[in-house]
Amino acid sequence: MRLNQLPADPGGGQPLTGQPDLASSPTEKRAAANAIENHIEPDTQRSGNWADEETGAVAKAFGPVDGHGWLTSEAVSKAHKTWGQQVRNLMNRLSSEKAALRSTNTVLTGTDVEVGSGVRKSSSLDGF
Repeated sequence: MRLNQLPADPGGGQPLTGQPDLASSPTEKRAAANAIENHIEPDTQRSGNWADEETGAVAKAFGPVDGHGWLTSEAVSKAHKTWGQQVRNLMNRLSSEKAALRSTNTVLTGTDVEVGSGVRKSSSLDGF
């Protein structure tokens, strides 16, 4: 049995548009992962460190003198802690996005090779 044309209704009631369901460019994914690694992560870390140093200096400047401090110091210290957590969360997210981009290339390439092998096996069985 051979399929010479696509059915009129491909299922799900969606008309064929001629567009592929999945567009994957290993080159673009690799470039995006490299941009995250070489630019976005270092720049984010550098910006996070800069804000960390500046906020720490402000908290210290408003800190206790002779056992008495400004309420501002406590509020800035709290914001400083939250900032640090947010920078860590962002760095973790960037790292996982980079890993996902790289692993997607591996998965899609492996799937393409596997499907191609299956098609070749099945077409060789047609001739017997």
